[in-house]
Amino acid sequence: MQKLSLTQSLSQKLSPQQIQFIKLLQVPTAELETRIEEELEINPALEEGKEEPEEADNSEEFEETETTDLADDDVNIDDYLQDDYSGYKMQGDGPNPDDDDKEMPIAISSSLNEQLEIQLGYQNLGERETIIGKQLIGSIESDGYIRRELEAIVNDLAFAQNIETDPDELESVLMKIQTFDPPGIAARSLQECLQLQLERKLGEGEEVALALRIISDTFDEFTKKHYDKITKKIGIEDEDLLKEAVTVITKLNPKPGGVSGGLVKTQYLIPDFILNNNNGKMELSLNSRNAPELKVSRSYSDMLQAYGKSDKKDKKLKETVTFVKQKLDSAKWFIDAIKQRQNTLLNTMNAILQYQYDFFLEGDESKLKPMILKDIADRIHMDISTVSRVANSKSIQADIGIFPLKYFFSEGIATDSGEDVSSREVKNSLKELIDKEDKLKPLSDDKLEKYLKDKGYNIARRTVAKYREQLNIPVARLRKEL
Repeated sequence: MQKLSLTQSLSQKLSPQQIQFIKLLQVPTAELETRIEEELEINPALEEGKEEPEEADNSEEFEETETTDLADDDVNIDDYLQDDYSGYKMQGDGPNPDDDDKEMPIAISSSLNEQLEIQLGYQNLGERETIIGKQLIGSIESDGYIRRELEAIVNDLAFAQNIETDPDELESVLMKIQTFDPPGIAARSLQECLQLQLERKLGEGEEVALALRIISDTFDEFTKKHYDKITKKIGIEDEDLLKEAVTVITKLNPKPGGVSGGLVKTQYLIPDFILNNNNGKMELSLNSRNAPELKVSRSYSDMLQAYGKSDKKDKKLKETVTFVKQKLDSAKWFIDAIKQRQNTLLNTMNAILQYQYDFFLEGDESKLKPMILKDIADRIHMDISTVSRVANSKSIQADIGIFPLKYFFSEGIATDSGEDVSSREVKNSLKELIDKEDKLKPLSDDKLEKYLKDKGYNIARRTVAKYREQLNIPVARLRKEL
């Protein structure tokens, strides 16, 4: 038997203003300009402009604007006519005689595929081969490799381009693409990638020819560093020549798509925070070169005031008033969200600065304290997710260098003295041990654990292995050299 009953529940939901604030909070300075331009395009009530700035709202709670019922005949106009929508100012706004007038450019670059297609155009290929070439280039992954089977690309061409072909024809076009820059591009395996690069170096010396033989004939042995087997299989008598050949191989690029190779223009990092050490006093500010001042359109405010004084209360007028109010609301919410973003960023970065003050003062990594998101969240009385959004994709420029905010967060490792040290300090000690080891007899993880414990770090072997992997350092067997 079915019954109907009423239940009452309480749930939390984010308002549109809060959602807008959260989205803006995780946008780095380099992308903020684009986000503001998008808002300016879709909202005519929002304008760029300079007005006398008022003090920023320092409240930590996001303020929601109370909206009136749009269905009412009487419209409260006064809420939308106040001049408290002043633009926001931070470091970098307006001329400063003490600062050089320098641009902070955003990176301008062209993709690897675009550059490869330009080189394809220099080959004077027919229409058919050009289409096949573009299909192959489109199959190249970000690291520069083609991992799709040629048979699968044959099917792609048949369905997408209506071109009947076979793997042999694809192979011939692929060989042309493999001559493009950067060297090693469009390889189907690491072995082929290294071979392509070595083939371009042939004629530069005996060691290059030997390196090509090693990769072509003893690739498996080389990856395992079984140099004795390589020597026997190829018949190498000159040990110095073998060392030179191995050096040539280690200088090759295993990921040709991961570097610019001179094809992409210089990248400039735009920091979100600027920290100056003024005789021991830390001065923190936000970088706002890419954030123009914003204000609510005066013409829209005047328009709403004029509609409010009108005696007509017909349907079209109400629809117009509703539209204007929505745009004014949206503009005010966006400006408030920008201000709240600035306050939250500064509050969070100030907390990080105070927590890691000794590091910022001296630039010594050993001064970094163990710090997790919760430590900062507790200090600024905000949720961990808010701190995470601030730390993600943000960076700070200080006198000691430019650092991503994630750099300052690390776990702690206990020491014999009962104190906690940053895992970054332990990693530095681990790297130092490996850098100084005898490469003929590399240190195992067990020995590394022992040496770290001798330094006072209470660390387990599995933690040593985890940190070693995070540092992209291979196991001892693969670190062995001739």
